[in-house]
Amino acid sequence: MSRGYVQIYTGEGKGKTTAAFGLALRALGAGEKVWIAQFLKLGESSECVALKRFGDQVTLRAFGVPRQIAAPFTEEDYRAAEEGLSWVRQELRRKACFLMICDEVCTPGLFEEEVLLELLEFRKCFAPETEMILTGRGASSKLMEAADLVSEVRKIKHYFNEGVPFRKGIET
Repeated sequence: MSRGYVQIYTGEGKGKTTAAFGLALRALGAGEKVWIAQFLKLGESSECVALKRFGDQVTLRAFGVPRQIAAPFTEEDYRAAEEGLSWVRQELRRKACFLMICDEVCTPGLFEEEVLLELLEFRKCFAPETEMILTGRGASSKLMEAADLVSEVRKIKHYFNEGVPFRKGIET
């Protein structure tokens, strides 16, 4: 593959991370290396456990701190997110991966739009052959315009609104 593309999975619906991790599985099946940076998460979900079974074919780093869902961001959240972005840049500079996933990087308020646009330019300069996937509920219109593929996941109905908690193996 001579050129990697930028894909964005955004919107209020469930399935953005699932779509990105499905592409990771596809790349792994093709014998490629996958790097995943999870923002605002701890890297303990069932899909992370499964992907770690691929050994050194997958590099997964979580850049989150324990937090309540929908709680305002703290200085710790921002510090962890900056550390994650720095790690992503470092790995792109090394050109070590076929697929780079930045999970939840498009979460509203986590980064300024310009920071993410600069990340795409950085990738273009250092690792244009790396496929990059960004997920998160709030991809901006400029960020979506800069991407090559954008899918919006729209919530029509979700049992979470009826009080059903996250279930291991389905949501976590």
